[in-house]
Amino acid sequence: MAVTTTPLLGLGTLSRLPQHSRPLLRPGGVPAGIVHLGLGAFFRAHQAVYTEEAVATAGGDWGIVGVAPRSAGIVAGLLAQDRLFSVTSLSGAGPRTRVIGALSGVRHAAADPGGIIALLADPAIRVVTLTVTEKAHRLDPVTGELAVDHTLLADLATAGPPATIPGLVVRGLLARYRADAGPIAVVSCDNFSSNGRRLHGMVEQARVLVPGGTGAFGDWLRDSVTFPGTMVDRIVPASTPATLAVAEAALGARDLAAVHGEPYRQWVIEDRFPGGRPAWDLAGAVLTTDAGPWERLKLRTLNGVHSAIAYLGAVAGRETIATALEIPGMRAAVRRFVAEDVAVSLKPPPGVSVVEYGASVLDRFANPAIAHATRQVAMDGSQKLPQRVLNTILDCRAAGATPRWAALVVAGWMRFVQGRTDDGRALELDDPLAAEIRERLAAAPSSAPRAVADALFGLDAVFPAELTGDDTVRELVIEWLTALDRHGVEATLAGAT
Repeated sequence: MAVTTTPLLGLGTLSRLPQHSRPLLRPGGVPAGIVHLGLGAFFRAHQAVYTEEAVATAGGDWGIVGVAPRSAGIVAGLLAQDRLFSVTSLSGAGPRTRVIGALSGVRHAAADPGGIIALLADPAIRVVTLTVTEKAHRLDPVTGELAVDHTLLADLATAGPPATIPGLVVRGLLARYRADAGPIAVVSCDNFSSNGRRLHGMVEQARVLVPGGTGAFGDWLRDSVTFPGTMVDRIVPASTPATLAVAEAALGARDLAAVHGEPYRQWVIEDRFPGGRPAWDLAGAVLTTDAGPWERLKLRTLNGVHSAIAYLGAVAGRETIATALEIPGMRAAVRRFVAEDVAVSLKPPPGVSVVEYGASVLDRFANPAIAHATRQVAMDGSQKLPQRVLNTILDCRAAGATPRWAALVVAGWMRFVQGRTDDGRALELDDPLAAEIRERLAAAPSSAPRAVADALFGLDAVFPAELTGDDTVRELVIEWLTALDRHGVEATLAGAT
């Protein structure tokens, strides 16, 4: 009996795809105008989709050259598929899968950093976007200072191949200046506060370490390069074998680079593009003069709630955000977090209700088709906590409020990093400060909640002195941590709300 093998997605299989699943653009059919650093799932399900729709609607030479900083596997996979990949939107109504053809090229930075520098100096490239994670920017999450080590110094002070994102970006911009290649926008699409301003700060701090990086190059950066701030939003869990199976069933072709996410998406962009941009607004993006209010709303509400559910849910032994949200008292606790703490801490964009936005967030998180792992959301907490929760606490205190529910989130993180669930199972700590966190916990005089809190509040890279010196906040966190330690997550939430 003959064995039928499903063909691999590629240009040769496009005619076999269902009409509604075919790409709006043919890879390579649109000249490149954008370089994107970071070929991860979020980029493929977010910026690539917006850009394809914008170019299909309004035209323009805005194909994307996608650059993987480290992973050669995704580059090889996309090349094998003629740079095509699919995005599946999952909801209770069922999956909808569409192939995306926005990639004009794919490159591997680690294998050819000189080629990427040359690409950034190409006059045809007028926009550089990044989704490389906050860690890759090498900025202190509290002070914004660039962490300079031997690797970064080698990237910036020598002619050797750069291995870091700051080295790659700054060396690329210097090459562009020397080539007189014209203005460019460098756009962070990473999910952290003031991403455009912080990216600009990274470049400014790094350029002075480059031979020839001061003087005229600095003037050119000021006059010819912009760093628009953005706010990005779409839940895109890590791909699994189930993701690939759903895509294959929908397409009749295997897609080894398939991604999936919720139907909802949002992109708010400060409209500062000296070399032009795609018509992203025609694809649904919000163009604005200031992304700050949108960013704070999203970081403190959606991301803050996401982290709260992840820490508490993981400790309670719940594998996904949707199942963690079903814990009795969880919805009530995060609703009060939004209404009583987040709403006090910020001024939302005009016409937006923080409480209503928070309610829509919970509806999205409850989507049973999105199996977003609590442990995935909880990773890198030392990087995420300041932007998602601690700024809410500081601004609440400045407004004269007592951030009781935000303190619960901090206590949830402190309970999570101790590395065990309520029923005694191990919890992996995937965090840039994992070693220091473990050392501090081991050096604490006891495992009592107050000793644990005192040890973790000593993490200067996470907790600013203004917060750790606030006795009201400290006692609120210790009170919650004591309850979580004695009673567990489920009993604590049930008794609190």
